[in-house]
Amino acid sequence: MTNWRDQCRSKLVTAAEAVGKIKSGDTVSVAPSVNTPFTLCRALVDTAQKRGLKDIRIEHMGSAVQWTGPVLKDIFTLRDNYSTPLNREACHAGETDYLPIGMWKSYEVPYGLSANPNVFMVPVSPPNKHGYCSFGQGVWTSPGLVRGATLVIAEVREEFIRTYGENYVHIDQIDFFVEGEQHTIIAEAAAAAEELSEEEISQVEAICTTVAVELINDGDTIQMGVGTVSASLGQFLDFRNDLGIQAELITGGVADLVRRGVITGRRKTLHPGKVVASAIVALAQEELDEIHENPVFELYDFCYTDDLRHLITQKNFVAVNNAMVVDLTGQVSAEAYDHRMFTGVGGQTVFMFAGAYSPGGKSVSVVPSSSVPKGSAQRVSRIVPTLTGGTPVTVPRTYIDYVVTEFGVAELRGKTVKERANILCEIAHPEFREELKAQAKILYGA
Repeated sequence: MTNWRDQCRSKLVTAAEAVGKIKSGDTVSVAPSVNTPFTLCRALVDTAQKRGLKDIRIEHMGSAVQWTGPVLKDIFTLRDNYSTPLNREACHAGETDYLPIGMWKSYEVPYGLSANPNVFMVPVSPPNKHGYCSFGQGVWTSPGLVRGATLVIAEVREEFIRTYGENYVHIDQIDFFVEGEQHTIIAEAAAAAEELSEEEISQVEAICTTVAVELINDGDTIQMGVGTVSASLGQFLDFRNDLGIQAELITGGVADLVRRGVITGRRKTLHPGKVVASAIVALAQEELDEIHENPVFELYDFCYTDDLRHLITQKNFVAVNNAMVVDLTGQVSAEAYDHRMFTGVGGQTVFMFAGAYSPGGKSVSVVPSSSVPKGSAQRVSRIVPTLTGGTPVTVPRTYIDYVVTEFGVAELRGKTVKERANILCEIAHPEFREELKAQAKILYGA
């Protein structure tokens, strides 16, 4: 078997040597989220401090590295479309450049991000005998950035899986290779994740069961977004038949449903017979092994999978996504509390639009009726009279077909504002229903 180091010998350097090519004032794009090249990022932070570099613009979607803080303030400026835990405080303080992206066009780097950065840092698998590497569990916007960047630095991660679709890059397209440290983001994410309370588990089970039984039909094509509730839906679909997946992300349970013949994709309009997404998130190693070199799974450029122009052609398309809060008219915010960003838009808006437009399709917003914020003993309602000042609308009320809490389903499609307010009050937490009904009467005469 060919040793990948021999294949890449002329381009193989240390991480410090590779990032040593980066200069003050450069724009550096970094592969996002689960595909963060941790070895390169750590080397860049260390090298930049030692060399006294300044004003490096980091474009890192869903950043899994801390680029902010007092020590790094004059070195890096972070441009991100997500407010992640590591950089959320800086985002709230206005010390990062948050970029709200909601429109994606096939094979185009999104507006607001550089299509031709000075440097693109990306993790890849070792090359195969033909010289092709895989982007592992996430293609994202990597193909376009490989083509557009002046310098491409790849961190080789030996644990990376291979999939079909657009998940490949040839060694000739890469300028430097660096050996990646043994790092498993899945393990780190699992360790960092907070364990759900019994109440939260009960809420997830009730909501997902309701969606699976009442809103999804055999033969539907589904998109499940990230988030505690929507990402759990795959574990509740085992009684369904001939389902399809056309999504941004592959979430837990999908690989098992493919193996068991529940997900076949036979009735899909787009990519029939295939599970299509751009990335795989928070899956156990057994699930990744199931996906590895399985021809059913295809990963594509993020801007292709999230292109509304394609998605609206998919028949019987059901989009299921998390909400943080829903107001009494059906406006959904899934990204912020007040003006403070908590996550990001991602593809939720376009997928919900597609579900609403699709012949036989649905847009479904899932939200626990209430929660107790961390560090507080005070329960708050997730169904609210109005969105508070500064809260962004992730999905307009005109594109929300259903809202589901653990107390039931509110069908908003075709309903007046008064009707919406009344039925949303009915699926709110009992502790808040009377107050919400009183507000509905004042605001909308409901």
